Amino acid sequence: MKALLNEIEAKALLEKVIRLSKAEECTAFLSGEIKGNIRYARNEVSTSGSITNQNLLVQAAFGKKVGTATIDEFDEASLERVVRRAEELARLAPENPEYMPNLGPQQYLESKGYFESTAAFDADKRAEAVAKSLAIADQDGLTSAGFLENQTAFSAMMNSKGLFAYYPSTLINFSLTVRTSDGTGSGYVIRGYNDASKLDTEALTQIAVAKAKGSVNAKALEPGKYTVILEPTAAAVLMESLYGDLDARSADEGRSAFSLPGGKTRLGEKIVDERVTIYSDPTNPDLPSPAWSGDGLPQNKVYWIENGVVKNLAYSQYWAQQKGKSPLPYPNNLIMEGGTQSLEDMIKGTKKGILVTKLWYIRPVDPQTLLMTGLTRDGTFYIEDGKIKFPVKNFRFNESPIIMLNNLESLGKSERVVSTESDQSYMVPAMKIREFTFSSLSDAV
Repeated sequence: MKALLNEIEAKALLEKVIRLSKAEECTAFLSGEIKGNIRYARNEVSTSGSITNQNLLVQAAFGKKVGTATIDEFDEASLERVVRRAEELARLAPENPEYMPNLGPQQYLESKGYFESTAAFDADKRAEAVAKSLAIADQDGLTSAGFLENQTAFSAMMNSKGLFAYYPSTLINFSLTVRTSDGTGSGYVIRGYNDASKLDTEALTQIAVAKAKGSVNAKALEPGKYTVILEPTAAAVLMESLYGDLDARSADEGRSAFSLPGGKTRLGEKIVDERVTIYSDPTNPDLPSPAWSGDGLPQNKVYWIENGVVKNLAYSQYWAQQKGKSPLPYPNNLIMEGGTQSLEDMIKGTKKGILVTKLWYIRPVDPQTLLMTGLTRDGTFYIEDGKIKFPVKNFRFNESPIIMLNNLESLGKSERVVSTESDQSYMVPAMKIREFTFSSLSDAV
């Protein structure tokens, strides 16, 4: 069977699975994908390939006893086998005290995450896009290493109470590191889109080239607290740690930055600058996402932090029942509103500061305050009197996104970026932060 099924085909297959089930409750998850990629290093393509995959997961439940089984063959005998296996495992399993009954049919928002431009992005187009990038690096005598991957996929689910959901999607990601021939200058760029027509490998390569050339002969500055401009790619990896804490249970149980003593939480409390607003919306045209969560709960537009105030935390069905709340699924996308300034405007308005283009190797230091540590990389620059004066050696930083967003001076325009830590996409603005803490120097380029 083909890996990519349309909505009618997926529904028919899932209905067949549900009919086979003898469990008290049955849920089936179906997915398929076609991925293609091209990788290059030292200005030469090193690998190119494609992957086709399909998967069916069946979850059977007898009371609170639950079993799951998966298979990637969809003929009649295989479907029967995977259903029976899930039921067998469910009968053997201990009770899951947190198991929640299946939801009935739901209404979902319409979200457009599928673009034919990406689905049609074949090996020839990948090679052409990379060739444009390589030509620029060769022309400037620079060394480049990059990765381009595009995916066409779908996911669907159905349960024995009549719930059905289907979402087709496409995605293309491009990342590139460019270094000078002597290895002392390095620049990086990463972007991702649902619509491949938005990808311009030439323009992105020029960004990485400019950073590589500009970061040669970096000077050492003393560690300390500096006014910092974080490009969106750098800001995203710090914001990601904050996003991961948007969960009511961990806050209620005292395990997150949203916890307060006595089992209380910071829900309703102003925790960051009032210019900070973060929301999720599966229909966002720049960052579309599935309009349903893994258990079938609808994903709607939700404000998580509005004007600096914590408005919502995610409640699973189980935790909502325990706390007498309405369930609210963890979001499938996150968008931080920005300002109107361009990055150039932010630099022009800075008397003294440091431009950080990338942060990497992020690790937690204190979960209660979200204190993180990591390193700058691939282009860090000193700003004086509104101009970039010279490149600086890389730093190790120690900073919390909550503290950072309380030291906010200005926001740039929100744009789609890809996290260098998780490969997840977010909408994040450039940020100008005062008193950003650099704890030591790093010799890495």
